[in-house]
Amino acid sequence: MKVKYFSDTDTALVEFSNRKVSETKEINDNIYIDLDSVGNLVSMTIEHARKQASLPYLSYEQIEKELPKTFQRTAKNRR
Repeated sequence: MKVKYFSDTDTALVEFSNRKVSETKEINDNIYIDLDSVGNLVSMTIEHARKQASLPYLSYEQIEKELPKTFQRTAKNRR
């Protein structure tokens, strides 16, 4: 995933994949999503990004799902 910010137009582009865009849908006056030929999200454009998306406060955090204890024991036994 890539986030690009264009300060000259106050536009943010969030790219989720490199797939070819087949359709763009307007979510509201400032937000558009691009979809591939089967409806998967490719990218999202946010106009007036500093106001719409609180852009100065952008952060990223990856949350890992905790495995059930029985699975953890099985995985350890395989090592």
